[in-house]
Amino acid sequence: MGRAFEYRKARKLKRWGNMAIVFTRLGKEITMVAKSGGADPDTNPKLRLLIQNAKSENMPKDNIERAIRRATDKDTKEYKEVVYEGYGPYGVAILVETATDNPTRTVANIRSYFNKHGGSLGTSGMLDFMFEHKCSFRIDGKDSISLDELELELIDYGVEEVFVEDDSILIFADFAQFGPVQRYLEGKGLHILNFQFERIPTDTKKLTPEQQEEVEKLVDKIEEDEDVTHVFHNMEIA
Repeated sequence: MGRAFEYRKARKLKRWGNMAIVFTRLGKEITMVAKSGGADPDTNPKLRLLIQNAKSENMPKDNIERAIRRATDKDTKEYKEVVYEGYGPYGVAILVETATDNPTRTVANIRSYFNKHGGSLGTSGMLDFMFEHKCSFRIDGKDSISLDELELELIDYGVEEVFVEDDSILIFADFAQFGPVQRYLEGKGLHILNFQFERIPTDTKKLTPEQQEEVEKLVDKIEEDEDVTHVFHNMEIA
């Protein structure tokens, strides 16, 4: 097993407790993708998968349809995807993905979180060497799928790791291979449960439980911001 498997095994998988925040973030993503690639899921593959993600989070159908309609509404705010990078306490690298209609507000908020929790916001691209940008797909593993055969076929599509997690199969590939892998899976009639874009650290930093708790306070604060979609770090999870 490779780095993606170890990352999944060690990562602390937290779900947002506030479903309203979850739906807001998913709604932003759906609107952005529908605006850039079209509002028809049949001709917009990424939108099709985002809708599946929303369904897996039990997002109501009305919310999904409303998010798609907003893409054609002239009064809808323009959201931009902006990535912020910095260091938390004890030199832990933290990468923050956002979807914002006001980058000035967002960067001010993110900087304040870092400053108040013993960290510092850095410059764009400074952490590129510390994280590998990947895409991952979770497919239904209940069907009679040969893991070895699937992995062998997916090598030609740039897939790096395939492994079982609970009752599903996880597939990891380089970020740039998102489209080809999606087309292959859908072409084979495999049921994609959801997808994610991941930032996997190339190396992790081990801290004491007390130090880890300090870093987690910063991460939790950042994740509470409504403009934030994902937070990644290179702290080793005990």
